[in-house]
Amino acid sequence: MIECFQRFPRPHKVAISVLSVMIGLLSFAPSESVVASRIQPEPELGGDMLGERQPLALAINIAESAAAADAHPVTRERSVKVRSGDTLSAIFARTGLSSSLLHDINQLGGSADELKKIYPGNLLTFTFDEDDAFSGLHYPLDNSRTLLISQTPHGLQSQIDSTELELRTEFAQASVNSNFWNAAASAGLTPNQIMALAGMFAWDVDFALDIRANDSFTVLYEQHFKDGILVGTGNILAAAFTNQGKVYQAIRHTDGNYYSPEGRYMRKSFLRAPVNFSHISSNFNPRRLHPVTGQIKAHRGIDYAARTGTPVVAAGGGVVVESGFSPFNGNYVVIRHDSTYITKYLHLHKRMVNRGEKVKQEQQIGTVGATGRVTGPHLHYEFLVNGVHKDPKSVDLPQAAFLSPKELAVFKPQANRLMAQLTKVSDIMLASNNR
Repeated sequence: MIECFQRFPRPHKVAISVLSVMIGLLSFAPSESVVASRIQPEPELGGDMLGERQPLALAINIAESAAAADAHPVTRERSVKVRSGDTLSAIFARTGLSSSLLHDINQLGGSADELKKIYPGNLLTFTFDEDDAFSGLHYPLDNSRTLLISQTPHGLQSQIDSTELELRTEFAQASVNSNFWNAAASAGLTPNQIMALAGMFAWDVDFALDIRANDSFTVLYEQHFKDGILVGTGNILAAAFTNQGKVYQAIRHTDGNYYSPEGRYMRKSFLRAPVNFSHISSNFNPRRLHPVTGQIKAHRGIDYAARTGTPVVAAGGGVVVESGFSPFNGNYVVIRHDSTYITKYLHLHKRMVNRGEKVKQEQQIGTVGATGRVTGPHLHYEFLVNGVHKDPKSVDLPQAAFLSPKELAVFKPQANRLMAQLTKVSDIMLASNNR
């Protein structure tokens, strides 16, 4: 009998033991007649052997259910959206969590440090066990990575869970009717993509002065899918922009920068426009009537009309040689880029650099204003070459460098493939629109 018992699998032996205890307890139970009066009789099971299996299966189910409950405790979740001005301590307090827990999390270091980078709109999801004690949190870092912090028997642990996204390519194409932004938006590009596209060609095209009706563009960009669902857009891989009949092309290299199909760096020494403008009030005109005095006065630059406070950036790297105020120019900044080039920025609301300070290209140097003798908020921008004023929108700028021969050998095959895709899609879309 003992040998037969030993042959049973362990779960069966546990169940039989449980059953034996239950039978023993029955000896202390009321008489059979009393029990029978409290319960309905079980239906006949058709044989003593089958009747013996029924309580054994019941005991096994009870044991397995208890084990499952221990392995998967009931939990509660609470998601908290980060508000403007929020701190981790404020979020923990709002969630009912102690400052000591936050201190312990901060001491983890490593991947847990990602929790210190929270921004308005981010979502933190806290989990709690059946005793309503903290059991963990997860914080999505981007479309593919999530920070996980867990309370374990060995203490707090953190890790980053990464999911591989599926990358697909998508095309967009449009012609400019009213303005570039509307054309790009109608083609399905997001605001970030529109700004990125303009930024790729910002050294060749002034998107305030140079855009004309019937200008066009074609863009090849990445889309990110997670479990077959679109979760975001990626990098622009290649783009072609036709401006007043001239075609500009840019391809993304493995270093993250953009180059022409020949391998010339798209980033040059100077931007065509130093401000994120809304519109331009006047263009380059050496015999323009001054808007205040009504007299003919050389207007050796461009006025970019924009709201007060709009950021103004340095068109190129250099040294601030003047930063001050005058009754006519208002707040102004002058940057010497080298022995040949100087740029001037007038009528600023605020100056954010001082004389003698080194600045980098695209570094903010001030904000658009209406200081000095002006009729409204705008930036007056001047470009001097060897001390002579030039039209900023048409002056020849220094050319950028090429990729090294070694890098060019890697870049060219990719560039040729992407430009062939752009051309093919552009032709197909153009034919479809002309039908």
